[in-house]
Amino acid sequence: MQFRSITRIVGLLLALFSVTMLIPALVALWYRDGAGLPFVITFILLLTGGGTLWIPNRHHRHELKARDGFLIVVLFWVVIGSAGALPFILSPSPVMSITDAFFESFSALTTTGATVIVGLDALPKAILLYRQLLQWFGGMGIIVLAVAILPVLGIGGMQLYRAEIPGPVKDSKMTPRIAETAKTLWYLYLGLTILCAFAFWLAGMSGFDAIAHSFSTIAIGGFSTYDASLGHFNSATINLIAAIFLLISACNYALHFSALSHGGLVRTYWRDPEFRAFIIVQFLLWLICFVVLLQHNTFDSLRETFDQALFQSVSISTTAGFTTTGFSEWPLFLPMLLLFSSFIGGCAGSTGGGMKVIRILLLSLQGVRELKRLVHPKAVYTIKLGNRALPQRVVDSVWGFFSAYALVFVVCMLLLIMSGLDELTAFSAVVATLNNLGPGLGAVAANFSEINASAKWVLIIAMLFGRLEIFTLLVLFTPTFWRN
Repeated sequence: MQFRSITRIVGLLLALFSVTMLIPALVALWYRDGAGLPFVITFILLLTGGGTLWIPNRHHRHELKARDGFLIVVLFWVVIGSAGALPFILSPSPVMSITDAFFESFSALTTTGATVIVGLDALPKAILLYRQLLQWFGGMGIIVLAVAILPVLGIGGMQLYRAEIPGPVKDSKMTPRIAETAKTLWYLYLGLTILCAFAFWLAGMSGFDAIAHSFSTIAIGGFSTYDASLGHFNSATINLIAAIFLLISACNYALHFSALSHGGLVRTYWRDPEFRAFIIVQFLLWLICFVVLLQHNTFDSLRETFDQALFQSVSISTTAGFTTTGFSEWPLFLPMLLLFSSFIGGCAGSTGGGMKVIRILLLSLQGVRELKRLVHPKAVYTIKLGNRALPQRVVDSVWGFFSAYALVFVVCMLLLIMSGLDELTAFSAVVATLNNLGPGLGAVAANFSEINASAKWVLIIAMLFGRLEIFTLLVLFTPTFWRN
């Protein structure tokens, strides 16, 4: 294990993260809301801390192994999540405990979107933008950004990229060089953010709100600058724009790159099995919500029913967690259906949470193969995605992920019940955090401010497990990882 090289890289990344504190500080200066000092102090502390880690180890540039990459990614998310809590602790508005500050920071960076803050409408602009900015940086992944712009990472870039990028297939690169792949991902990410902000602005949002909500939309985070979330605007046009960009961001960014590079948009997207499965799931969810809401006359008009069913089904299933209405009060099984849809989440290589569409698709194909083997025990069946046969290693990894996911889910839920939460709240809170969704049911339907501190720390760990896709964090607890 290259501990000094790991310390050097974490120090560099911490120094890089410190620069982001200057953005809300400038916003505070622009709006003169008096909220800039906590960000300046945090900038100085993080830059000093990053330099302290980097300077003594700046000459240690050994090649990183796979396990070095895992350790760096986990350390960095823990360190940055903790550092991101400093402005919340130092800020006079809102007044937050250390537990709440850590919860809000980790929720933002992991793009979970679960909040403990009540009264967003009255907060300083700097704090509001800071929450959105944390989600934006966490969406594509700060590690991927670092690989793109810090050539000093050198050979270890691929190990960091593989540990950070979501999905079961980690070795695919869009370009020959990993740094170019990381840059391409961020160019797409930035371009979509600009388009989304412009669309929100044309639809009637202020410039500040358009930028802030574009950050959380493209990151599929779900934070808003208002307690009522996007329901504050009461606009079907804004809801439609958000739904469209959520769907785009929930698709594999490598697929976007391929479509833009080679043309033939319809053909490129539709021949991808994961994309087809994703669109079919989204359509079925909307159709079920629309029909049930229509039958129960939940809304006053056909247009409003269409709007609410589309927006809420897309928002919850892609794990964004924006709300325009109290979906937890919808009739029959719809709240639970939408909550379970977040287990699927977005596509691999997207900013969405959940287990990812491709894993659910592979589990389904594996199930079909086992049924065939019952009829023809001696036959050899291969699992294919499109025309490509997948190695058994990939299929095995999906089953391993599913098993580990179920184990983490059960343990977290039991710990929440031990802390005093009721069963519905505990179940939905773990769903909301492990899938990086945000809103839940029961006591966490609106926000997480009322649950106890012990439960919040359990949920912070669940957020990290969800964002790092279980194995990246879980592997650190195995004895094999630490053996030479």
